Amino acid sequence: VQLVESGGGLVQPGGSLRLSCAASGFPFRSYRMSWYRQAPGKERELVATITPAGATTVDADSEKGRFIISRDNAKNTVYLQMNSLKPEDTAVYYCKKESFPTYWGQGTQVTVSS
Repeated sequence: VQLVESGGGLVQPGGSLRLSCAASGFPFRSYRMSWYRQAPGKERELVATITPAGATTVDADSEKGRFIISRDNAKNTVYLQMNSLKPEDTAVYYCKKESFPTYWGQGTQVTVSS
């Protein structure tokens, strides 16, 4: 199983980024996928989840309306569109294959700063 995140980088406050997570080694279309993030000195937290059928949940009130999770089962890829980014969104973002056995990607750094 491999999960490879990409799309992170440095962005100014108010900007947007789209993260991608390319999955391989398991039947991607059958599994719930999630994005998590971990800011310096903080615990890893759930950002958003998407079911195999495409139903989505965005975890925190601060992210609702700004973050959109989606998936393309034909490309074995899950996305996180992040809009109106704030400095407090700075973190390493990870994708995760949910359900046993769970797997994590290596993470991609997102830095929101002017």
